[in-house]
Amino acid sequence: MDGYQATEFLHYNYPQVKVLALSTMDADAAIIRMIKCGAKGYLLKDADTEELRLSFDEVLSKGYFYNETITRKVMQSVSQLADSKSNAAVFVNLTERETEFLRWCCTELAYKEIADKMSISVRTVEGYRDALCEKLELKTRIGLALYAIKNGLVTL
Repeated sequence: MDGYQATEFLHYNYPQVKVLALSTMDADAAIIRMIKCGAKGYLLKDADTEELRLSFDEVLSKGYFYNETITRKVMQSVSQLADSKSNAAVFVNLTERETEFLRWCCTELAYKEIADKMSISVRTVEGYRDALCEKLELKTRIGLALYAIKNGLVTL
């Protein structure tokens, strides 16, 4: 499981567990997705010790923690979410399989190999490619890979 899947699993199966995400990803869409999956707080890994301590205390006492930087990013993105074609809105609405396909697009694997890894047909892989290109207004696999990197689905 990735962080999103683990957070969602905990949120639905163990709702008493409060997830505090600690990540290097500061892309607005990644933060929103983590919150949507059930995270009660979000911190960047470069946070200082005092902020980390404060985040634990606030999640336990208030039930959530979002520092000024994360709050500003979320508030800016909320207005973008109203626009169904914005990157933030589209990213939040990607299915798990579409997200998985985007990650595979960032490899050197051929579509046949991606199909084998995902246990689907090549035709279905091509369907994912076409649907995502349309949804994200992109034209090529390179565009899909760049989108995945830009939005924190894949790190280099």
